[in-house]
Amino acid sequence: MATPEDWAAACEMFRASLSLSQVESQKDPENNPYKSKYYARELLQEVKALLGPAADEDEDDEAGGGGGGGGPGAEEGPAAEGPGAGAEPSARAVRLAAVELQLGLNHIDTEELAAGEEHLQNCLRLVRRSRLEPAAVSLHLQAQNNLGILWSERDEIETAKTYLESAEALYNQYMKEIGNPPLDPNEHFLAEEDKLTEQERSRRFEKAYTHTLYYLAQVYQHLEMIEKAAQYCHTTLKRQLEYSGYHPVEWAINAATLSQYYINKQCFMESRHCLSAASVIFSQAEQTSSTEDSESERDQDQQDLRQRKAEIARCWIKYCLNLLQNAQASLEDNIGELDLDKQLELKAQRKREEDEKENGRKKVVLFGTSDMCDAILAMEEKVACVPPLDFREAREVFLVGQNYVFEAKEYFQVDGYITDHIEIVQDHSSLFKVLAFFEEDYDRRCKMHKRRIDMLEPLTVDLNPQYYLLINRQLQFELAHTYYEMMDLKVAIANRLEELDSHIIKKINSLAQSAIKYYELFLDSLKDPNKVFPEQLGEDVLRPALVAKFHIARLYGKLITSDGRKELDNMQASLEYYTFLVDYCEKYPEAVRAVETELELSKEMAGLLPAKMERLQAKLSPFT
Repeated sequence: MATPEDWAAACEMFRASLSLSQVESQKDPENNPYKSKYYARELLQEVKALLGPAADEDEDDEAGGGGGGGGPGAEEGPAAEGPGAGAEPSARAVRLAAVELQLGLNHIDTEELAAGEEHLQNCLRLVRRSRLEPAAVSLHLQAQNNLGILWSERDEIETAKTYLESAEALYNQYMKEIGNPPLDPNEHFLAEEDKLTEQERSRRFEKAYTHTLYYLAQVYQHLEMIEKAAQYCHTTLKRQLEYSGYHPVEWAINAATLSQYYINKQCFMESRHCLSAASVIFSQAEQTSSTEDSESERDQDQQDLRQRKAEIARCWIKYCLNLLQNAQASLEDNIGELDLDKQLELKAQRKREEDEKENGRKKVVLFGTSDMCDAILAMEEKVACVPPLDFREAREVFLVGQNYVFEAKEYFQVDGYITDHIEIVQDHSSLFKVLAFFEEDYDRRCKMHKRRIDMLEPLTVDLNPQYYLLINRQLQFELAHTYYEMMDLKVAIANRLEELDSHIIKKINSLAQSAIKYYELFLDSLKDPNKVFPEQLGEDVLRPALVAKFHIARLYGKLITSDGRKELDNMQASLEYYTFLVDYCEKYPEAVRAVETELELSKEMAGLLPAKMERLQAKLSPFT
């Protein structure tokens, strides 16, 4: 650069370009959205011209972005230092690299990806040999981050992964070998008295590395490396809190989403921690509102907040439901009832593990500062993270889940969100179903199932089966099964009585007929437009359809009547459904695995019923 005046002009133009890109561009008109970006680009090109070319020694390698950084074929990671890695960069080289970085970002912002990639590669090339120096490392890392994002947007995920993993390796090597807060890319055009503090440099460098981890989490998710994606997501969330680099709503949604991964892994302590943190951080967004926005913008913001709050509530519902279902799976016997021996054994085991509770707590990657941790821990105390072992404990989890059901339904109402609303109601029904498992009193258990029917049945009335076929099937099957369970409970209650009265007979028959009705509706939904039942069932409906046939057969056998002819008709109907299941599995042996228990009982009943029907027929014949 020729004169101090040229350098002063270059600094002024560089700073002006940043203001145009970051501030003025927000005010650009819709018909010219990149007006400020294009002006910023012109200024950056002038700065580049004033700086002149870099020294030859900084331009001697053009291979895919250089060591530690580039695309396919480039060296990767700390081992790829190459000759001169860590060499002191020339001032002109790092200044040019800073300009190239901004030009790259500018072209990406204006959707000119090829040009953006070229400038980012120029940035890498200019500081390749000095990338471990404080003046250059942040430039190199941020160029790699943005190339990773660029290739990810091109759906070239493996290439994106190469850049981002290389950026991660560069950070780790720099922190291990150097450790001092490096210069921010924009500092190269600041006067000495305007340079950043060490603390601010550190904050910006750590923020850039947090972006590396954030995009790596997305890349691993895309590549279905689920465990690694969750690990990186958790680390990213933790760092965002640590360095105050987050938007509360986005952070809360990401934490709530991560909780669902932990649920699937049955890591309920970690899942609860993520959800508690999500609720605490989300409350920050609820407490702040922008006074600069227009009234319509504020209304939209409030609407968005309500939606996000409802989405977090739905994640809480899944947590409570899965915790209860996990408990049921560990406590039920081979006929689906509460195993009292298992219950006693698990309670004794839990008592032995009480002392290890604190150690388990430490295994969680805790979020936030000490004050925030206190708020998160207070939130956690509202719901257990160990599966409940009796009705009292199950009810506590149920009530938390039910409160979140009410919260989610406030936003996801039938009008406008019918699918979401139905899914929430189905989860509510499932909460009652699993709570009923823990209830020993049959009458109270029946009332819980009746609550399920009362919330599910109205949904089927106005639901168009043509547009909501799958949802209709789910509701029909669940209603049928709920009536079926209630019928079984009423039969069990009746078996304890010395004599059946007309009221309980009528109730059993009514429940059985309602169950048959909904099972038949479900089976009818599988028929083609000509009302013909499929010869071979699809894999997705195989077990439900055969179970429906089996249950209908059993339900006809449970109907109570004093009319011999009706009893014979019921036996005949029952035999036809049992026979269907047996014949289907003989024709399609691959179906046997889906209904082994039901098939065994169907074969037995198909063998017994004809003889029973003959005896009844003989009994009736004198009167015919």
